[in-house]
Amino acid sequence: MHQTINLTASRGASAPVFINHPGYNRMFAAEQLTLGIFLPLRFYAGDMSVLAGQTDRVIDIERLGFAAVWVRDIPLFDPGFGDAGQVFDPFTYLAYLAARTRHIALATGSAVFSLRHPIDLAKASSTIDQLSGGRLVMGIASGDRPLEFPAYGLQHSERGERFADTVDYFRQLLQGPERAISSTLGQLSEARLLPRPATGKIPLLVTGSSRQSMPWLGEHADGWLTFPQSTHTSAGPAQLAEKIRAWRQHIPDQGFRPHVTNEWIDLDENPNYPRTPLRGGYVLKTGRKGLIELLGEWRDAGVNHAALGIHLAQRPAREIIEELGEEVLPLFPTHHGPQALAQHW
Repeated sequence: MHQTINLTASRGASAPVFINHPGYNRMFAAEQLTLGIFLPLRFYAGDMSVLAGQTDRVIDIERLGFAAVWVRDIPLFDPGFGDAGQVFDPFTYLAYLAARTRHIALATGSAVFSLRHPIDLAKASSTIDQLSGGRLVMGIASGDRPLEFPAYGLQHSERGERFADTVDYFRQLLQGPERAISSTLGQLSEARLLPRPATGKIPLLVTGSSRQSMPWLGEHADGWLTFPQSTHTSAGPAQLAEKIRAWRQHIPDQGFRPHVTNEWIDLDENPNYPRTPLRGGYVLKTGRKGLIELLGEWRDAGVNHAALGIHLAQRPAREIIEELGEEVLPLFPTHHGPQALAQHW
C-alpha cells in the first residue's frame, strides 16, 4: 500500500545529511571556503563564438583543482536585463560537461524552480547526478525576471508559493517509490521516478529568500546562496556575517549547512591593484592580493564556497583561470571526500 504524504506537513522534516555525496563534500566543510567558477566565461552579446572552446577551459578548471563549476538558468533573454546568462539550457549543458569531466562538482546557480514542474526538474537532475557519479549540487530560486512568468502561463506574484510547493514535490519524488504525493502541482500514486540520484539525495541551496521566511530557510534549505553585499571594503563581509548568523540560528538542530556567495570579478594583472567597484558595484576589479583578502573575510564571515564569475573581465579567460588556480586556490583548497561514482555510461 502506498503512503500518502501531505506535502505541507512534510516541510517540517530536518535537512538531509550528504555524507556520501561526492559533489557536496568536494565543496563544503564547516569553517572552510572553497572556490568555483561561474559560466559563461565570456559575456554573450549576440555572437555564439564567444562560447567557443569554453569546455576546454572547464577541463582546465577541473585540472587545477577548483571545487565546482556553475551554470546559470535563464530560460528567456529579457532585453531589459541585458544579460543573456549561460545561453545554453543548464541541464543539457551540465550533462555535456558531465561527459567531459570526472571529479569537479556541477552546480546550478540557480535553477528556477517556480517556472518548471517538479517532475521535469527531478527527472533532469537525477539523470545528471547519475551520469556524473553524484556530482550535482543545485542552487535553486523562485525567479527574478518577471517577463518569463506570463510566457509560461504563470503569475509572477505567485512564484513564492509555487517555489515552496515545487521543493516539496521534488524532494518527495527523490525519496522513492513507496510514497504517494498529493500536491497543488499534481497527484502521484502508482507511477515513480527513474532514475534515482546516485547517492539518493541532491543538495538544494536556496537562493536569497526565494519569497520565503527566514524560519522556512533555516528549516528547509540544505544550504543558502546569497549575494555578497559590497566587496570593495570589509564592511560588506561584516554585514554578510550577520546575515549568515541570523539564518543559522533558524536551523533546527544547529547542524552544519553551507553558505555560498558569488562575485563577478575583473582580475587585474597587477597583484596589488586595490579592490575597486565597477558598474555600480556589479563587478569588482582587483588584483589577486585584494581577492585573497576578500576571500579570507568571507571565510571568517561563515561563507563556505565562493563562485567567481569572470565573464566581464578584460584579460583572457585562460590567463585568469591559471592565475587563480596557481596563486589563489592553494589558500582555499578543495576538500577530499567521497570520489565520484562509476561514470561508465
